[in-house]
Amino acid sequence: MMHTPRVGVVLAAAFVLVSGAIAAEEHGAMMRAPAPRAPAHPPEPHAGPSGYQRVTEPNGWNTRPATVDRPTYQHNYQAARSYKIGPYHRPAGWVSRHWGYGDRLPRAYWGAQYIIGDYWLFALEVPPAGYEWVRVGDDALLIDVNTGEVLQAEYGVFA
Repeated sequence: MMHTPRVGVVLAAAFVLVSGAIAAEEHGAMMRAPAPRAPAHPPEPHAGPSGYQRVTEPNGWNTRPATVDRPTYQHNYQAARSYKIGPYHRPAGWVSRHWGYGDRLPRAYWGAQYIIGDYWLFALEVPPAGYEWVRVGDDALLIDVNTGEVLQAEYGVFA
């Protein structure tokens, strides 16, 4: 009776060794690479776009008006077209709000990440000296960079 547990342990160990050897042999068979064959759809060289012109700044994009005729700018417009450029992430701790000309935009909303440097791509006017276009949600706001006052709003520029 004392030998029965030993026989079971020996049989279990033998089973593990034999199973491991069989698994290793099957794994070796799976590791052998199949014979190479030609691809069903061989790749073709691609020359790239033809006739593509890089988007460049329009003439006068950096010639900003030196003076500001405030009544000319003070409007809240609905944009004629919307552009998809990626998600907007408002400043941490601030809630969504609709801004219009005459409002004062908090400094957090016109940090470097919100300034629209290539405004001409979105059909926005050349900002006067001392003003910048900034993105706030789906809108573009023309603001005074000293005070944050909104001079003009273009609603729905971004989708």
